[in-house]
Amino acid sequence: MTSTRCAVCKYFRRRCPPDCIFSPHFLNDNPQRFTCVHKIYGASNLGKLLQETPMQLRADTIESLYYEAKCRIQDPVYGCAGIIWSLHQQIQIAQSQLARARAEIAFLDANVVVAEPTPSPGEPVVQQNGVDYGLDDPYDFWFY
Repeated sequence: MTSTRCAVCKYFRRRCPPDCIFSPHFLNDNPQRFTCVHKIYGASNLGKLLQETPMQLRADTIESLYYEAKCRIQDPVYGCAGIIWSLHQQIQIAQSQLARARAEIAFLDANVVVAEPTPSPGEPVVQQNGVDYGLDDPYDFWFY
């Protein structure tokens, strides 16, 4: 028999048997871990699940159940699916921002390469459609 009870045996106020299936996973120093899992899954279902799980996968199973139970307590409707959805949305937003930034960089790079020379002071400014608006004379003060 172990000298201290596991969190499960302590919760149920019973002696911890030497072959307790819960003792390696629910230590006495963290009882809220078991209470969180117990609220969602129940001790009986948890015991059945652990007995059916191979020994090498039990620690990962308990970690997963604890995380899912904690998320379900925080968000009773969506649980960990809500967190996954939120993270997925954040990834999509970040990817769109990255694509937008890459497009802007490509646009700026293309403008640097294709930049047209600036007209000389005596040369008239002509729009791309070929229309001269007469705005190139710096001494024409028609707006005053």
